[in-house]
Order: sequence, then C-alpha cells, then structure tokens
Amino acid sequence: MDIIDDPVQYQQQALAWRGEGLTHGFVPTMGALHAGHFRLVEEARRRVDRVSVSLFVNPRQFGPGEDLDKYPRAFERDAEGCRTRGVDVLFAPTPAAMYPEGFQSHVTVERLTAPLCGAARPGHFQGVTTVVMKLFMLAQPSVAFFGWKDAQQFLVLRRMVTDLAIPVEMVGVETVREADGLAMSSRNAYLSPEERAAAPLIYRGLSAARAAFAAGERNTAVLTGLVRQAIESSPLFQLEYADCRSLSELEPLTVSEPGNTLLAVAARLGTTRLIDNIRL
Repeated sequence: MDIIDDPVQYQQQALAWRGEGLTHGFVPTMGALHAGHFRLVEEARRRVDRVSVSLFVNPRQFGPGEDLDKYPRAFERDAEGCRTRGVDVLFAPTPAAMYPEGFQSHVTVERLTAPLCGAARPGHFQGVTTVVMKLFMLAQPSVAFFGWKDAQQFLVLRRMVTDLAIPVEMVGVETVREADGLAMSSRNAYLSPEERAAAPLIYRGLSAARAAFAAGERNTAVLTGLVRQAIESSPLFQLEYADCRSLSELEPLTVSEPGNTLLAVAARLGTTRLIDNIRL
C-alpha cells in the first residue's frame, strides 16, 4: 500500500489507473477507522480493481465549539487496518494541502441540507460537499462508498453527484453495529462507561418503530414516539430530534411511505452527539 499526502501525486495515480482501464473504488473517511469503515473497504475491494481510502479530518465541516481538536486520530492503526484489507493507496493530506492559502470556493446543496443535522449544525454540510467534491476531483473514482449511518450525508452527496453530472457511482453500505445494536462511530470512544451502557437505547427505539411499521403502523407520530420513549427512558440522554422524512427529498412525513421513509435520530449523551437511522 502506498501512503500519499500530496494531492497532485494522488490525482496522478488516480489518472494513471484510469488510463490503464482500471476501475477505482474510493472510500472517504476522517480516520479513527472501525469495522464500519472497513466494511466499505471490503465492499470496494469486492467490486473494483483498485481501492483508495482518504484519511482527512476536514476542519470545514466542524462548527465553532465542536470537537475538531479532540476528534480521535490513530494514523498508524488506521494505516495498518487499510494495508491488511488490500487498500492500494491511503491518501492522508494536511489541511494546508487541501485548503491552500487563498482558498475561497465551496459547493452548496440546498433543500436536502436544511433539516435534521443541517438545522443542528449550520455550515456542516457545505463543508462536507466541498471537501468531497475536491476529493472526487483528485481521486477520479469509478465508484464511491459511504455508510448509511450518515444517511443525510449520503443523500446530500448523491444529490450533488446527480445535479453536477459527476461520473461517480454512489454506493450506500448498511450500518455496522456493535453486538448491542449501537451504530459504530469514531465518536463512540468519547462515551463514559455509564453513557456507553445507555447508548443502545437509540437502536432499541428504532427497532421498536421498525416492528410497529412491520405490523402495519404508518402514523409517523406513533413511530417517532416509540423512539422518543426508548431514548427518554434514560436521564443521560438529550434528544435532539427523532423524525420521519422522505428518502427522496427529506420532506417531513405524517404518514410513512413504504420504501421512501427515513426515520432518523440525533441525541446527546453528555458531550457526545450520536446519530442513527433506519429506512422503512
């Protein structure tokens, strides 16, 4: 595995693969890799000729007072995990390399970024779309792989790709969970033992909503109420939102639409913000 920190060198490698007629699967990450990230790598390895992973803690998607400075970083462990899973190139640029002096461009997706995490984290998605657009321009991938845990992010980026005619196939990979149902996340490392014990309540609530949906319940107030009930059973939680939205446009739903319903949750345990979702 080659480790590259220079954006120009990375782009040259990607263009060389394209010139050889090789398919390239790209997995963008912020590092602190876990089994969820490696599931994306494994899916890429299964589908394409060459795989690259970016490891970049993007400062432009963190708001004031968020966890940029303490975001977990484990470069050597991440690199070894990628190496053992057959990654061809690990791209690990610095912020100065990605945003050189004078950088002033950005990419904005409008309606899809307004609700849910967009409302809670102003400017977050503009930082995400801008960095992913630049990464796409550097990586020139045939296919890009994202986790459904960050469902709104995936839908926003898929809309960007569609609207701007970017020749990248977008693949969403199902959320990888701990044995007790907690969605894997780099931020889980922040949780205290007491908080970690409470964290699976999010998925317990989502599972209750899924069971009710399977039994015929379509009223979204009832479905989100089941999620709220589970989460609010612990005083450690501060629920930010539990919401049913259409998968197509993230419009609010009063009646769930089979195949077009995202039930999304964000909640805080202490200082740690956790998100999760299911698709109905």
